[in-house]
Amino acid sequence: MRTQDVGEAIIDYLREARPPAACEQIFLRAVAPHRPLASATVSSIVKLALVRAGIDNAPSRGANLLRHSAATSMLRAGATLDMIGTVLRHRSVDTTAHYAKVDIDMLLQIAQPWPGSASC
Repeated sequence: MRTQDVGEAIIDYLREARPPAACEQIFLRAVAPHRPLASATVSSIVKLALVRAGIDNAPSRGANLLRHSAATSMLRAGATLDMIGTVLRHRSVDTTAHYAKVDIDMLLQIAQPWPGSASC
């Protein structure tokens, strides 16, 4: 699934399926009262999805996995750390830089060889 597909699905949800509510959060409880989902609820959904998919080596097993996935996807698409930090509402670029460290494949593409013939 492409990022564009996900974005379009979220827009469709907001226009067609999201219950009316006076809050900014995107995802709400399906039954009234329509309140934002607690982070523990989102974490439970993510954990269950990982179990169902047979994934046992995820970098996170809760709601934070969604943030990691979004940040990694944006990084691979060429977004800057400042851009990613804005989307994730980070106060410091140092917090956002954490996501650059976990993308080993991308880091290997830009890693420079150790100078000279000496190794660590």
